[in-house]
Order: sequence, then C-alpha cells, then structure tokens
Amino acid sequence: MSGIEKDMAEMKIKPEAFVYVDESSGNDEAGKGTESEPFKTAIRGLELNGDCSIMIRKDSSSQYEPIGTNALKKAKKGVEQAARKKSKAAETEKTAAAKAIAAKEAEAKRLDAASKIVLEEPKDVPEAKKIIIEDSTQYREKRVVVNGWVHRMRNQKGIIFIVLRDGTGYLQSVFTGKVCEKASYDFINLGPESTIALYGVIKELPEGKSAPGNHELVVDYYKVLHAAPTGEEAFTNRLNAEAEPSYLLDQRHLVIRGETASAVLKVRARVLRAMRDTFEDLRMTEVTPPCMVQTQVEGGATLFGFNYYGQNAYLTQSSQLYLEAALPALGNVYCVQESFRAEKSLTRRHLSEFTHVEAEMPFLNFQEYLELLEEFICQTIDRVLDDPVAAPLIQQLNPGFEKPSRPFMRLPYEDAIKYLNEHNILTPEGEHHKFGDDIAEAAERKMTDQINRPIFLTHFPVEIKSFYMKRVDDHPRLTESVDCLMPNVGEIVGGSMRIFDMEELLAAYKREGIDPSPYYWFTEQRKYGTTEHGGFGLGLERFLAWMCNRYTVRECCLFPRFTERCKP
Repeated sequence: MSGIEKDMAEMKIKPEAFVYVDESSGNDEAGKGTESEPFKTAIRGLELNGDCSIMIRKDSSSQYEPIGTNALKKAKKGVEQAARKKSKAAETEKTAAAKAIAAKEAEAKRLDAASKIVLEEPKDVPEAKKIIIEDSTQYREKRVVVNGWVHRMRNQKGIIFIVLRDGTGYLQSVFTGKVCEKASYDFINLGPESTIALYGVIKELPEGKSAPGNHELVVDYYKVLHAAPTGEEAFTNRLNAEAEPSYLLDQRHLVIRGETASAVLKVRARVLRAMRDTFEDLRMTEVTPPCMVQTQVEGGATLFGFNYYGQNAYLTQSSQLYLEAALPALGNVYCVQESFRAEKSLTRRHLSEFTHVEAEMPFLNFQEYLELLEEFICQTIDRVLDDPVAAPLIQQLNPGFEKPSRPFMRLPYEDAIKYLNEHNILTPEGEHHKFGDDIAEAAERKMTDQINRPIFLTHFPVEIKSFYMKRVDDHPRLTESVDCLMPNVGEIVGGSMRIFDMEELLAAYKREGIDPSPYYWFTEQRKYGTTEHGGFGLGLERFLAWMCNRYTVRECCLFPRFTERCKP
C-alpha cells in the first residue's frame, strides 16, 4: 500500500455515514458534518470520513441531495492532492529537522573548538599605540589599540564586524581568521554597549566601500572589558522608535548614546566654544555671577524660591543685573550661566532650567548695540560652520542649513502689528492685533516664516517689557528693546538698552511694585558713573534647536528640566 493510499485508508471512519455539506453557510473548521452543522466543502467530509455518503446543497433555501458523480470525483481528487501535499510537507519538515540538528551539532563542535583557542597578542608586530577614534586617520597603516563601546555588531560567515564608539567618533572593525573564530565564542553573550579594547592596524578602504572615516581596523587581538547583557535586558530592547516621549526622557541616560542625541550634544559643545571665541574677538571678559539671588529680573511669578539660612532667596532668572555691576570694573562682559524660570509651560520652546548666554556693553547707543548683536550672532555661526567637528554634524542633523543673510531686517513693533493685521495673522483669541499686545509665539513665527529672513523686532511697548528697559527719548511709550527672530524657529535672542538714569529706575521700581531695597547695589550703578549701556540674553537650547533642526529644546541639553520633570 502506498503512503497516499495508507493516508486515505486511515481517514475511513464511517463507510456508509451521511455527511452534510452546505456550500453557502457551512464551515470546514467548526462544522461537524451534520445536517444542522454542515461542512462547507465535500473535500472536508471525505478527509474526515473517507468513503462516506455525502448530502449536499447550494444554500439554505434548497434541499440536501446526494452529491453528483462528477462532483464526488472532483472532491476525491482534492482529497488525494491534500494527502500528497501533507506527505510532502511531512518529508520536508523531517529533512529540515535533520539539517537543523546537523547544523546545531556542527555549530556546537565549532564553538567547542573555538573555546579552546588561546588568543595571545602577536609578538612579531609593533607595539600598539593607544589612540582615540577621532585621531584614526593619522594612524592609518599603524598598529593601534582603541577602547570603546560596541555600537553595532554583525556576524557574517567567517567575518565579524563591530562599529566601535568612544565618544569622539565611530570606527568599523573587522575580525577574520583565528581572531574571528575565537571572537565568535567570546561574543556569544556580548550585548550592544559592551566595552572592549581592540588591537590592530587601521586600513583605508578601497574605492566602492564605505565606513566612518573611510577606513577600518583590522583586528589582531582584543580584550572584553565588560559584557553588557543580551536577551530581554539587551540595550536594544530598552529603547525603540515607538516609545513614549516620557519613557525616553526617563531613559535619557541611554538615549544620549544614540547617534542623533550625541551629535546634538557635540554641536552644543562646539557652539559654546564658538561663542566664547566670538566674545574674545569682540574684546569681552567672561564673568561667573551667582545662581542664588534675592532679586528678580523677569517678574516674580517665575521665581524658584527657597530658604537661604532663614532668608528668602531665589534661583536666578538672569545674570543681567550682576553683569551690569561688572561693567565699570571690566568693560564689556559676558557669562554662560544656568538660569531658572518657574513657568508652568509645556511648550516645545520652554525649559525650567536653561543655559543662558548673556552680555552687557557700556558706552553705546541702540543702533551700535544692534550692530554688535548682529555681529555676535553671525560671527558665531561662521565659526560653527567652519568647525571640522560641528560642520558635518549640522549637515547630518539639518541638511541644507545656511547662515543668515546680513543685514538683519529692522522691524519696529508698531510695523509688526500692521503686518500681522494686513496678512490676517490673528491673536490666539481670533482677533486682530492692537498696540500693546504681547505677540503670541505662533503669530510671531508665522510672520517670520513669511518674511523668511532674520528680523530684529524692535521698540516694544513699556507695559509688555521688563522694568529695566530704557524708554525711547521721543516716544516714552516705547522701549529700546529687541527680539531676534529666525525663520522656522522664532525668537532666539532678546535684549535692550538699560535704564541708566537713577530717577527713571526708581520710577520703574514703583511702577512694577518692586521693593528697591534689595536692589541697592544695582541702583547705585546709576550713582557712581552711569552711562548708556545695553545687553542681551540668548537661550542656548533655542539657538541649538534652530541650527540642528530639533523639534523641541528638550533635545538640546543633557538632562532637560521642565514642568513636572526633574529626573533622571
């Protein structure tokens, strides 16, 4: 008896049983072949009951009738084909299982042999020079040792590739021969982010192949410094693109290891360097004001207060007042300092703690002040785009970024109100803008994007600006103030000329309901040698969000702090 005939014989259960088939409402999976629970096909009936008597109907509106001769032959042929297919599938499965067992045995033998390999650092080669990845190019064709984290790893037949990361760059490393055999055993439980030391020679890649730096390390020896977990605890299982933003913020210590997050942080470092170099070129002196203060700068509602040995104190909103105090001693001054704002705002442009780049300059008028501010912004950008580290990263993060054209457009506040109304850009309440409105972020950005060039938005009304801003001499309702607006991001810098007349400052305290007593030291700057002076404040994270094309400023600092977020 053939295999197929045997399968057919095994299916014969009730030779003369009636099996019911309803081609419309029957069910081959749940049906039982009875009149009330029929099958859908005759093939199913024959499969389960062999040479049975089949009663069939087209649908529930017709009567069951014995199956026709041709239909029965067709059904039996279908059963034979199904049995043949089942037999072939079983044979295929059996063959595959045998191959899998053989492969598993062969792999076990290979790993057993690999485990017995004793890998030693080659004796007949030059001593390895310890380098960082950033310096790889100058060490081509030389033997080196590089320490780092396993960024990516893939195992091909007889070759292992590892992309190593050390914080200064990425280095493709290739394992072949005996080194690969030994590594294939040692790396079984080596998860992503493991730390290793790799020894070998850096080789330039031939034309047509690519890797970071256009070279790779041909490994002749290695050391596993620490094996990160595999399986469920593997690094790649902790993070994924679909994760909730709040979860990613909780895992920020891991997120920053990624290529995008680390690129932003590297650009941040180079931007800070460029800003300091620009300040130096502008003959300005860096100072480090205190973060714990007893005065406000930007309004009492956004102060973080705390008990300072029994006295009321606050985290600084701005170092401006201290920079002004330094002017008579040091001339042009600046600082790079953390500022704190207790704004319960969850917008993508706000942080509770941010890096504040601030500057103050004496002996200048408003026009000179604007020219200096424009020079600072543009010279900083030029330096960043000429930086060998920052420039390619900005191209990676924000392809096509172009430095702003000069001169920046000068747009008085009153003209901006007219522009908004003429272009039907409304307030959040759906109304036209009027003098005295604090232009909302969305309207400001829409206007800036339409104009599509850098804007110095100037001369804001007194009532919507801070108490210390100087009024325009012949328009006392206006201040000599400015916001620098960039397309696609909005405000990145704010500043003004400062009140330098003592009586005007005292009147400003009174107007804002501020007790002048804690400000005695600030007020006395107007007593002992006052002069026209101005300054600005730049939020570093906003500046970076613009240059690096990041959706939110939260991506532009190491561990962001904002409403309800103070971890990790």
